[in-house]
Amino acid sequence: MAFKKGDFIEIQFTGKVKDGDIFDSNIKEDLAKANIQGQDSKFVFSVGEGMFVKGVDEFLIGKEVGEYEIEVKPEDAFGKRNPKLIQMIPLKVFAQHQLNPIPGAMFNFDNKLARVLTVSGGRVMVDFNNPVAGKILEYKIKVLRKVEDVNEKINAMNDFFFRQEFKFEIKDKDLILDVPQGSKKFIEMFAEKYKELLDFNLKANEVAVKK
Repeated sequence: MAFKKGDFIEIQFTGKVKDGDIFDSNIKEDLAKANIQGQDSKFVFSVGEGMFVKGVDEFLIGKEVGEYEIEVKPEDAFGKRNPKLIQMIPLKVFAQHQLNPIPGAMFNFDNKLARVLTVSGGRVMVDFNNPVAGKILEYKIKVLRKVEDVNEKINAMNDFFFRQEFKFEIKDKDLILDVPQGSKKFIEMFAEKYKELLDFNLKANEVAVKK
């Protein structure tokens, strides 16, 4: 049966730069081949809802379980390179954090990944563009199954929006997440999306974090 917008599916995938190297995968062998740190992992998402690379996401609408190879243009992947995202940062900023910037090194600045381009005269030129921005990409996708289990769907949503697992319970049409204290308002900002995709009323129950 063909997938429609909003269906949840599980896939295995590998993305590479056209005529270049692998940059992302959830397959153990491909991660090892590309010397990428990370573990093979299950990946579940809702089709057509912006939870994966746009070009792949849209391609999978109307497809079925099976294997596909997809070429994705920059505008349907990580965008074109933006010259304004190449910035100068004083060397002392790195020194304050006991970091040694060398050309090619990657650093995280306020959850934004940046690559060091040059180091000269107390100044470090860094590039905040995604490493594959502006490049044509190739994806190999293996769609394993359509996901029907509501618990898997909830976990997939939690991982996408919050990058963490929450304990939860379902009471009639309410989905109640146990979340850290102080995060209730933030969590419930996503209530509309949970209602749209899962048909649950999202509620956050703040709990003390065990130390």
